[in-house]
Amino acid sequence: MVDTNPFLQASVSDGSDPIGPQVTRRKPIKEQLSIFFGLLAVGLCVAFLIGNNISDNAHEHENECGSLASLNSMKPELLRPVSRGPAAGVSEKSNRFFAKVDGTFPAYPWNNSMLSWQRTAFHFQPEKNWMNDPNGPLFYKGWYHFFYQYNPNAAVWGDIVWGHAVSKDLIHWLHLPLAMVADQWYDKNGVWTGSATILHDGKIIMLYTGSTAEAVQVQNLAYPADHSDPLLIHWVKYPGNPVLVPPPGIDNKDFRDPTTAWLTSEGKWRVTIGSKINKTGIALIYDTKDFINYEMLDGLLHAVPGTGMWECVDFFPVSETEENGLDTSINGPGVKHVVKVSLDDERHDYYAIGTYLEKNGTWIPDQPEIDVGIGIRYDYGIFYAAKTFYDQNKKRRVLWGWIGESDSEAADTQKGWASLQSIPRTILFDQKTGTNLLQWPVEEIESLRLKRNEFNQVKVQAGSVVPLNVASATQLDIIAEFEIDKEALERATGSNVTFSCRTSGGAAERGALGPFGLLVLADERLCERTPVYFYIAKGSHGNLNTFFCNDQSRSSAASDVDKQIYGNFVPVLKDETLSLRILVDHSIIESFAQGGRTVITSRVYPTRAIYGAAKVFLFNNATEASVTASLKIWEMNSAFIRSYPRHQKF
Repeated sequence: MVDTNPFLQASVSDGSDPIGPQVTRRKPIKEQLSIFFGLLAVGLCVAFLIGNNISDNAHEHENECGSLASLNSMKPELLRPVSRGPAAGVSEKSNRFFAKVDGTFPAYPWNNSMLSWQRTAFHFQPEKNWMNDPNGPLFYKGWYHFFYQYNPNAAVWGDIVWGHAVSKDLIHWLHLPLAMVADQWYDKNGVWTGSATILHDGKIIMLYTGSTAEAVQVQNLAYPADHSDPLLIHWVKYPGNPVLVPPPGIDNKDFRDPTTAWLTSEGKWRVTIGSKINKTGIALIYDTKDFINYEMLDGLLHAVPGTGMWECVDFFPVSETEENGLDTSINGPGVKHVVKVSLDDERHDYYAIGTYLEKNGTWIPDQPEIDVGIGIRYDYGIFYAAKTFYDQNKKRRVLWGWIGESDSEAADTQKGWASLQSIPRTILFDQKTGTNLLQWPVEEIESLRLKRNEFNQVKVQAGSVVPLNVASATQLDIIAEFEIDKEALERATGSNVTFSCRTSGGAAERGALGPFGLLVLADERLCERTPVYFYIAKGSHGNLNTFFCNDQSRSSAASDVDKQIYGNFVPVLKDETLSLRILVDHSIIESFAQGGRTVITSRVYPTRAIYGAAKVFLFNNATEASVTASLKIWEMNSAFIRSYPRHQKF
């Protein structure tokens, strides 16, 4: 079935029968009864007409699916978001994107069924309450360990401690007791972000930021109480903490998030910590032999003016020639180094690829015009405070990222939890572009695949929507390829107009060569839908620029959720087919274009397209070009994520 007007809804009959009901005639009765029943009949007729009018109006309103007007006639309560984080010296943790000019926004009347649906099935999240940054991931004695920033008391940021979970495959998880809590003067205001380092002898150390009782950010050392325990249940804080305090010239609240350490050729361990000087983001660098005594190097690992505070710095090598990940200490020919920072001011993660000079501890970007903080992002949606680790078990580098909420704090409190982690992603150097990293879901996610639906060579005409027959569309793994009509590519007129996913009209804005892609988490009438799509812009000289976008503007009828349009340019090389992969897991959509060169993660909160009402469609809203799509869509099982057996002694 093809709808030739994909974003205009067809009218729907109100179901009334054009043939009137049969009339049964009665015998004559007394005059007064005739008058009485005559008046009664008139009244019923009026009521019937009024009722029909209300019914017709209701159908008309129901069909206004392009409008996001609330279906609730009651005046909604106005909410005002509260700032959380900056006063304590970290980035803003409250979502305020959708607030009006006066700072308020209308609350939506969520019910328990809607909120229950939002909880994911195969993404990691705690059983309840708030979570943010990934901390200290590692593989140890047959187990993957994942630590994370956690509030054990509420579904909002605050009272931060370290949660802890373990897995055999990065998909199925067991929640363990809290690893570290805020019980010392040097971390009284929070056990903040840190990283793990595995030493020569296989032992583990953790460096983490603590916020003191006076809100000074200091670096602390911790280690397992029992290295023979594969679950690493108990942790000991070094009695001489803190091991590092803010150096002269650095503000007390601008010194945080130590990286995994790496070895120098002199046998010293080297670590970098994020900071800023005025509006210049910087990465301080230290050497140590024992993780207790440190030497601060004279220079900086790197600095970029105008980028503000650098949080959650990450530094790691990538191979220019091999498909494997590299241990953090590897350096030499055929190796590039990545610097990644989380920008406190805008809450996005940026990276750049360059050359590491060990002798003076500095790093130089290959292309300064796409330096850290001004060039390429890990993810063009909601993705922050990312952290990689080297998985020596499978010789790969694995990336974690915090996926925050984009609904209201009131809704999070009502449902009792907030935030997810991304599906762990492998990360490799893109040998074809030389400027990008390739991110891809770890192979273990494929173990959750159930029924496969294949759609081969589906032609989607310009201006049409094609429904795809998928039984359950709230947990999906989608792989798709698109071929655009070559004659239309040649025929299309070039333009000097610069395209941007974010500032465009989204999937409803039609161009000669796009948008086209998929509508996920869509209801049957397309009242709610989240398009994930390509848009090809042809320049005045005939050059083609391809963009990968995610449009949340019609993702929900709710009034208290963020509905941005995400996306960016994606490099498409000669003779490459346009390809994407989408993981749908209830309220999260992770999308990967061209093998993971450009990635977008979004949180969506539909009110209709949930449970069995969620559908998936192909669409092509171009004005000239048809596209041919081939897809494989797997319905996905749920991961096994639960508490470690309570009878187990720790």
